Amino acid sequence: MTRHFTDIDDLSISELETVLDIAAELKARTKRDEPHPLLERRTLGMVFEKPSARTRISFETGMTQLGGHAIFLGPDDIGLGEREPLRDTARTLSGYVDCAMVRLFDHADLEELAAYADVPIVNGLTDDAHPCQTLADLLTLRETVGFDAQVAWVGDGNNVAQSFVLGCALAGIDLTVATPEGYGIDERVLDRAGEIGTAPDVTADPEIAVAGRDAVYTDVWVSMGEEAERETKLAAFEERGFQVNADLLPDDATVLHCLPAHRGEEITEDVLESDRAAVWQQAENRLHAQKGLLAFLLDAL
Repeated sequence: MTRHFTDIDDLSISELETVLDIAAELKARTKRDEPHPLLERRTLGMVFEKPSARTRISFETGMTQLGGHAIFLGPDDIGLGEREPLRDTARTLSGYVDCAMVRLFDHADLEELAAYADVPIVNGLTDDAHPCQTLADLLTLRETVGFDAQVAWVGDGNNVAQSFVLGCALAGIDLTVATPEGYGIDERVLDRAGEIGTAPDVTADPEIAVAGRDAVYTDVWVSMGEEAERETKLAAFEERGFQVNADLLPDDATVLHCLPAHRGEEITEDVLESDRAAVWQQAENRLHAQKGLLAFLLDAL
């Protein structure tokens, strides 16, 4: 049966640990400049509806380091759902590539591709979920504060937050989520987290959320595709004190951000550029976490 990665909880608790272990080993090999061509002669198709810097660069570089090849397919190359039904695209891709990473708007489109593909489909981001980011987040937390740490999410209950909630439940991380009223985590995601392990504590007060926390994670308040809501969302988050700044942060708390950051909005320049920020380590870990995932999905170890 083909294994897909549509969200982080497609992995079991033990499988998540395996993927992170593989990622850590491949990161160590990379730092030692040791070749690791685990996916020699394998091809990754990369389908993009949404633009990205980190997603494309990390997957393409990762496949090169693993000895394989990556093909970029932008909106003008494939025209998802326009030239032919999604199910036809899925079956065609299955005949050409060993795995497909797709970065889409509609999560339902991802699920349809996965339903008809005979090769692993990896979610490079949808409006509902960003599980590859969560893998990098968990790898970074494991390297910095450990899974016994207390962590806070402060900001929008967006796709990154929703996958992070599920990832923390899988990893057994004590998480508190602070979002303004009306911008919270989907109740179905909270229910899934509870089924996996422990659902996060939820509050509308960022000061309560961060109190005593070892790490604080934030993301942009206005995600791609939400530009029409920008002024409304900025007002809601600013008025309720959701900016991650020096006054809000507990002493010595590690700061996470999935990038790109809007300095002066969800996070201040001084915090982002401080020694407390692990965001560049987090960004690099996209590469290593995704290499671990690809090696796992393609049974390359």
